[in-house]
Parts: sequence; structure tokens; C-alpha cells
Amino acid sequence: MAIDPDHLLNWPFKDLEHTYTERDTILYALGLGVGSDPLDESQLRFVYEDGLRALPTMAVVLGYPGFWLKDPGTGVDWTKVLHGEQGLQVFRPLPASGTVIGRTRVTDIIDKGPGKGAILYSDRDIIDKATGELLCRVTGSSFLRGDGGFGGKSGPTPTPHQIPDRAPDITLALPTLPQAALIYRLSGDYNPLHADPKVATGAGFRAPILHGLCTYGVVGRALLQAVGDSNPDSLRRMDVRFTSPVYPGETIVTEIWRGDNGSVSFRARVQERDVVVINNGYAELA
Repeated sequence: MAIDPDHLLNWPFKDLEHTYTERDTILYALGLGVGSDPLDESQLRFVYEDGLRALPTMAVVLGYPGFWLKDPGTGVDWTKVLHGEQGLQVFRPLPASGTVIGRTRVTDIIDKGPGKGAILYSDRDIIDKATGELLCRVTGSSFLRGDGGFGGKSGPTPTPHQIPDRAPDITLALPTLPQAALIYRLSGDYNPLHADPKVATGAGFRAPILHGLCTYGVVGRALLQAVGDSNPDSLRRMDVRFTSPVYPGETIVTEIWRGDNGSVSFRARVQERDVVVINNGYAELA
């Protein structure tokens, strides 16, 4: 059955209230490998309650409506859904603990044609419940591999950010823990693909893979460390395309090119396999 784009564009998302504690903030950072050097004060600020700060990329796990495309009412073949792109705009720093409202909406659906899939774009506002202030906006796209040819519009689609054709200005390697996916899943994504070897091999992987949003967070951490002086308030925007999964325990190497007015281009690859896992990256830092 073909999907109905109007139905998806008007999907009845409810505002989702999400209360998180300092423990949740610390657990998120530990899932990204923060604290690997327990004497490094620039890492301790994210994993120790005395003066605790939240990493800005933690916004991607707040107010999340869950894997709603699995709902039969969407008409989507959820077994063929891939995470295509991820973006984040930061308007105010995330508190280390608090209650936020997640307000999600579908913003566009592109039909790539029969056998070519479809692209669904969505965004989620993260709003401070106490003040009503907009803290962050999380954006993303999902590639619906099994749902092309429904008769919808074929474009336009955003042009991917181009990486400079020269050597990077900065390269930073951050190892991931062998148990990284088992820690990161405690921040809310319990997909067994990231924990159960049988599920992972059944999906065509040699082992459970790292969450794409964990990879996103590790790269965000690299950007903060390399060009943001490890200051969580410095990140204003971060957009990526996912190109390949990471296996827990691999080293993620982030390549960074400086731009104008605090902007940077970046991509990330796995050192052990020399595979690009995030591409067309663009970020803005204050």
C-alpha cells in the first residue's frame, strides 16, 4: 500500500514532556566516551556533578517521540527505514537537568520514484517547560527505502554541504569503547540492533553497530574539543549525513576545515577500516 504524504505531514504528534536528571546527563556523556581521562578537567565538567554541564548534542535524545514510523497507521515499511541526515540548532544552553517539551512535526516528503524510496524530513523543538524558551531544534531525514512511487513531489531536496578539496586543517581521533552501544542505549534508544549479536547479524552486520546518534555525539565532542575550547556554549549548529555505521571499539577520526565567521566543514572516518561514516558536515561555533 502506497503511503499517503498528507497523512504523514499531518501526523498527530503529541507534545512530549521529558524530565531528565544530572545522572542522565552524565550517562549520555559516558556513552560518548567522555571521561576517558579522569584527570582532564575539560572532560570532568560533563561527567561530574560539581559544576556539571550538558553536552549540546544531548538535545537529540530529549523529547524524542520514539520510532513512530513503526506505527502501522503510517503505511511505511519500517524494516527498510534508514537514518539519512541529522541536524541541530542551539539557541540556548541545555541545563544539566530539567523538564523539556519535545514538539515534533513532519516538514516534507520527497518521492524518489518506484524502487528508489522516499525521503521524510522532520524537526523537533526542545522547549524549556519552566520558561517556555526554545532551547534547541533537532532536524533530520529518514530514507524510506521501501516507499517510493507514491505519486508525490520529486523535489527539491537540500544540496549537501561540500567538503573543501584540500587537506583538513585539524584532525582529531577519539576511540569508542567496546561497550559504547550498551552504555549509549541507556539514553533511550533500545533498538536490539545495537545490543543483540543475533539481531545484528540477521540485519547483515558482523556485530551490533553503534547508534548513529552516538557517532554524531562523538563527532560533536571532537568539534568542541578541536575548535570550541571544550566549551558547550560554543556550538550553535551541527549538520551531518550518515554514510556508514561504526562498530563499538573503533576509532572515529574527525577531519575539520575552518571556514568564515566560526563555521567549519567536517567529515569523520573509522581509522581501522578507513571508511567515511559521516560526510558533508557543517557546523557553526561561537
